[in-house]
Amino acid sequence: MIEFIKCHGSGNDFILIDERTHSYAFSEQERYDLSILLCNRIDGIGSDGILFVMESSKAEARMRMFNSDGTEAEMCGNGLRCVARYIIEETGKEAVEIETDKAVLAVSQVKPIFSGIDTFSVAIEPVSFEVESLPMQYKASEAINVQIPELSKVYTFTALSVPNPHIVSIVEDYEEDELAAIGEKANQLADVFPNGVNVSFIKRIDQNKIFVQTFERGVGLTNACGTAMSASALVSTLIGSNDLNVPIVVINKGGLVNCVVSKENGRYSISLQGNATNVYRATVEVDLKELSWGIVDSETFHEEADMYKKLEGYAKSQI
Repeated sequence: MIEFIKCHGSGNDFILIDERTHSYAFSEQERYDLSILLCNRIDGIGSDGILFVMESSKAEARMRMFNSDGTEAEMCGNGLRCVARYIIEETGKEAVEIETDKAVLAVSQVKPIFSGIDTFSVAIEPVSFEVESLPMQYKASEAINVQIPELSKVYTFTALSVPNPHIVSIVEDYEEDELAAIGEKANQLADVFPNGVNVSFIKRIDQNKIFVQTFERGVGLTNACGTAMSASALVSTLIGSNDLNVPIVVINKGGLVNCVVSKENGRYSISLQGNATNVYRATVEVDLKELSWGIVDSETFHEEADMYKKLEGYAKSQI
């Protein structure tokens, strides 16, 4: 039996499994198998990934996130907000720390970005423009607003890690199929992006307001990607017209978030602020040998879902 919470940040949905309170001890192969089995949107529960909440000697908890294809992400901003909520509600604290692959990150509950939506702020770091941090094979140490000939002769991209690898392009307009094709191609260019890469397009809506859509490595086109929205907000200040140290509203297909980009001593940091909505809680019986599963019981949180629909409607009206 496995207990989980189905949750989402900006429509980027996850299965959250707490390994601590239930004494689960998954092997790496089992994490892979669970991701393939349960994240499948046709035969499984359906999600962009699984959030494993684990014990930590450095923070209140540790988070590992596995994509729907079984690969592990270095970080996940939308998922981190969901884990932040879980640990904050568990501890009763307003601010805690969560250990991730690359860093121990501060998370806290903050002023709502939309009436009735509990909002959580997570630190997105470390940030680097060094191409080796992605990694990316390129002729210079940085790739800022440049063409990547192997990928596209039309668009220019900025490469950065946050710490997930991202390439971001500011565009006037585009078609979803075009973004999907470029994202798929980028993740087939092993000689340029050995570990794959997330690809995002930014459209300016207004000063300090942008629309972002992402082809997420290991997932495909997503409603939202927290680190991509953070990376896009940063790029929109670096080569766009948006401002440092003020909230940048980032609209996505799943809703919206606020990103605050700061720079101190030559280093950038990003605060990602948004929802962490619980959809339902359930217990499933899983047979990994037979790759089968079934729900034993569940509880749906209708009020939260209804409230988030209002935010979604508002976000769509801003595009």
